Amino acid sequence: MNKIKDIISKMTLEDKIKLCSGASFWESEKMEQYGIPSFFMSDGPHGLRTQKGEADHLGINNSEKSTCFPTASASAASWNPKLLKEMGEAIGEEALYYEVDVVLGPGVCMKRNPLCGRNFEYFSEDPYLSGVMAKNWIDGVQSKGVGTSLKHFAANNQEQDRMMGDSMVDERALREIYLSAFEMAVKESKPDTVMCSYNKINGIFSSDNKKLLTDILRKEWGFDGLVVTDWGAMNDRIAGFKAGCDLEMPNSCGFFDEEVKQAVEDGRLLEQDVDACAERILKLVFKAQETRKQTGSNKPMDVEAHHELAKKIAEESAVLLKNEDRILPLAKENKIALCGAMAETIRYQGAGSSHINPTKLSSMKQSMERTGADISYYPAYELNGKRNEEKLKKAVEGAKEADIVVVAAGLPDAYESEGYDRMHMQMPESHNELIMELAKVNSNIVVVLMGGSPVEMPWIHQVKAILNLYLGGQAAGEAAADLLYGIANPSGKLAETYPVSYADCSSSETFGVNPRQVEYAESIYVGYRYYEKAGIPVQFPFGYGLSYTTFALSELTLSKERLDCADQEGTLEVHCKVKNTGTLAGAEVVQIYVADQTPEIFKAKKELKGFCKVFLKPGEEREIVISLDKRAFAHYDVHTREWEVLSGTYQILAGTSSADIPLSAELPVQGTVSDMGYQDLPVWYRKPVGKPSVADFEKIYGREIKPFELEKPGCFTLLNTFNDMKENPIVQQIIRGMTGGMLAAYNGDETNPEYLFTVSIVMNTPLVRLVQQGGGATPVSLMRAAVGAANGDEMAIAQLAAMMSKQV
Repeated sequence: MNKIKDIISKMTLEDKIKLCSGASFWESEKMEQYGIPSFFMSDGPHGLRTQKGEADHLGINNSEKSTCFPTASASAASWNPKLLKEMGEAIGEEALYYEVDVVLGPGVCMKRNPLCGRNFEYFSEDPYLSGVMAKNWIDGVQSKGVGTSLKHFAANNQEQDRMMGDSMVDERALREIYLSAFEMAVKESKPDTVMCSYNKINGIFSSDNKKLLTDILRKEWGFDGLVVTDWGAMNDRIAGFKAGCDLEMPNSCGFFDEEVKQAVEDGRLLEQDVDACAERILKLVFKAQETRKQTGSNKPMDVEAHHELAKKIAEESAVLLKNEDRILPLAKENKIALCGAMAETIRYQGAGSSHINPTKLSSMKQSMERTGADISYYPAYELNGKRNEEKLKKAVEGAKEADIVVVAAGLPDAYESEGYDRMHMQMPESHNELIMELAKVNSNIVVVLMGGSPVEMPWIHQVKAILNLYLGGQAAGEAAADLLYGIANPSGKLAETYPVSYADCSSSETFGVNPRQVEYAESIYVGYRYYEKAGIPVQFPFGYGLSYTTFALSELTLSKERLDCADQEGTLEVHCKVKNTGTLAGAEVVQIYVADQTPEIFKAKKELKGFCKVFLKPGEEREIVISLDKRAFAHYDVHTREWEVLSGTYQILAGTSSADIPLSAELPVQGTVSDMGYQDLPVWYRKPVGKPSVADFEKIYGREIKPFELEKPGCFTLLNTFNDMKENPIVQQIIRGMTGGMLAAYNGDETNPEYLFTVSIVMNTPLVRLVQQGGGATPVSLMRAAVGAANGDEMAIAQLAAMMSKQV
């Protein structure tokens, strides 16, 4: 640390400011005159998207080959923290091979709503499960000396207008739901960096948010690493320095530098705030340098071993949702009609900045054929989801001759992506139609789902089995074949609830309605917390998943007859036995929930607080022990601003899903408070029936919510988007020119997911952020002229015309 302080004391103010912004798209500043090397970053989180050539943050340009592991939506369903650590270790090894110092991951944003386009990158609707999985992934990567970047901090739960959206969330929900996973990962795994998100939280951009970045992250949680912006997320650099936002990425070509220098010189910004950020950057710089010295240049990358690990994770992450008449596993003598283009061109990852260039890839069709089984393949629909009458008819005819029909269906690439949200919770009509038409001619239908988020299933009672692969990575095809033929036994459990229909979701009336001002009116009632409290039936509950064998839980016991939170040794041990009562080896996940028995209380009915995945041979029984600390019983008290435990009777529940709870034990708890302190709490938050009103939410939010109004012509600024200004004829010309060029690059295919993603990013990114992200390619003068033209400024219109004529 003395070395770092000595370097900073010798640096000019200009150089310290420059150090706090990237040198390029992926690299920090190198300053040889001070002996400062750079460090290199790469997108993650389910593999490396390392770019050594032309760089971008959109997943468009080529990247180096890397193992594409299952996405977080899949790996969380493994409920196996050990596998997440092994994945992290493998990614760390590949990072060393490509000389990457920091991997940008994991993502622990909550799955508030199933339509978020980036849900495939996130673990769960439950903060405890998310935190455990993130912690182990971080431990794995950082065990190799490679840094991680916990993201996107915080309350970043939508893609539409993600750079301007204001997440309006009450303090209790913020702490209990949206920050808890970050808190666990920070405290227990100490990631080298935390990435701040694009959005506002209660009116303040994350990059400017001192409460978030300093008061909570550093002072409360003890984080001593570096805060880096998401790419182009820096809003106000002066406010960012004050808030503790250390590194702006990518290189914005000195966009903020002169303004910051002037602020220091006139006393609006303390130079010590700049020094503090520079110090944290240098700490990571020299840590990365030391790792490179220790590992040397001959760093192995075991492609085959990592592929096998990806397959193992995919197998453990797949969730068997239905298996009527035990139609699965398939017998090799079965005559199979394999229907659906996704069987041949498998959907194995999401679109956007996490898009990995896999080291190898095999399809579900190829993998099933390799078993030697009798398989006839029918594409049945176009890969982009469009209907094809001729292909559909051939599939139906083939199904008539088959013993069993296996259908590959789900969400095509264009249906979910970074940069935009889903419009609905439905699969393509061609997929639904295919399943229902096949069911008319064959009663033995097995559906293999591929996609990063829940879907509605209008055909669920017409099929016998459903195997959910999620987005299973580069080995998903092999994993699917092994699972279908019983070479592997499914053991995945849902890390999110599958509602019957989108309207059932607690946020269905606020999500996407006004993406610039998002009212988290449901508060803590996200996922199973809402469905259970509101008594809403679901398609498949949180924690649910079947196996080819059976299990039984028994003998739930507690280490204490009562819990006193004044006792410093206040840990409770929960003991439970689990037995494989079937004929095949398999794994069960024992889930421990805590339920406060106080009637009509502003709490979920129960919450996950512990779990253990157990692998058992037929007839084998094992006792598991799970420890619960006082935090497992606590709520965040908005009055004391502390985690408090309400005195009363609690139930400790043991089950195999949130809806299957065969064992329970009562536990008297002497807490820290006798009531939750709410005055005039709206009834909805005690008895959530329907959806809360704005007036109800205002009472727990603590402030009035004013209707959002988009700026009108004459008031547009650089914080507006092309989408905001699209009614202006001149802006329309700009849009046509941009989108026309993009469409040509994708051969005129308007359904190409990369085209849709790119258009969404350009249309919905504030113009100033396009400048910041452009690395000098997008001049601010051009964006200012576009804003001026949209505001009707004749001089700006002439200036813009001149600039555009030069480009032509």
